[in-house]
Amino acid sequence: MHLQNDIIKRYKTYLRLEKALSDNSIDAYLTDIDKLTNFAESEGKNYRDVTYDDLQQFVAGLRDIGIHPRSQKRIISGIKSFYRFLFIDGFISADPTELLESPKIGLKLPTVLTVNEINRILDSIDLTQPEGQRNRAMLEVLYSCGLRVSELTSLRLSDIYFDEGFISVIGKGNKQRFVPISQTALKEIRYYLEDRELMPVKKGYEDTLFLSRRGTALSRIMVFHVVKVQTELAGIQKNVSPHTFRHSFATHLLEGGANLIAIQEMLGHENVTTTEIYTHIDREFLRKEILEHHPRSKPRD
Repeated sequence: MHLQNDIIKRYKTYLRLEKALSDNSIDAYLTDIDKLTNFAESEGKNYRDVTYDDLQQFVAGLRDIGIHPRSQKRIISGIKSFYRFLFIDGFISADPTELLESPKIGLKLPTVLTVNEINRILDSIDLTQPEGQRNRAMLEVLYSCGLRVSELTSLRLSDIYFDEGFISVIGKGNKQRFVPISQTALKEIRYYLEDRELMPVKKGYEDTLFLSRRGTALSRIMVFHVVKVQTELAGIQKNVSPHTFRHSFATHLLEGGANLIAIQEMLGHENVTTTEIYTHIDREFLRKEILEHHPRSKPRD
């Protein structure tokens, strides 16, 4: 650990003196190294032992959670710089990033909302309307938990663990996962449940969390409609869908410093080649990651 800290200090000096980078740029480069270090440690390795195949898996993880290709390119550039430094200074005998490619820019990119834009969309909801609190709770859960729209519409009351701060989600392939949920989202659900008690509920939907006006489960189309209407009311010009909230969830967590593997686990990603090693993450570790790094874990004024 002492040697590792010494290497980072020397790299920081290298960036400042030889690369003449600003403090902000240096901080960005060091944040990239933190991401790589966390990934290496999850593989039981030191970053000096990382191979090209390991780096390919790391980059695939960035892509799979919807990180903007320009952000991917910047992170890869930072990692390449670090390994060139390690190689030049003799800390490693070969540079594993030599053949590592950056993503091509110009492809259609997933839309990501800023935290401010998320707030504007939620604040545009008229809570005096019958479905107002339902819609607010629904969109808050979409963002705070990074759910697919199908996972949202199939949520049950019995899936919400208020005391533990988790929800149980049935994802693709009928696979169950437990996702930490913020106190902000739980608060909005509690408000909605007060309204829900006054609603007619059709037989068979007693345990369904988000109900339609008819007392049945919400359709995917209705969720898309709510997102579209509120986005327009918020004056946001981006092409926003329920999946945009999922991309924003992952991006904001990563930008906040969350562990890439924890994000993979929370999203319930199914690509076996990139996620089969991520299936044994401790739940308390996941909860800590989302509570520390998700914007919704901090109270709004």
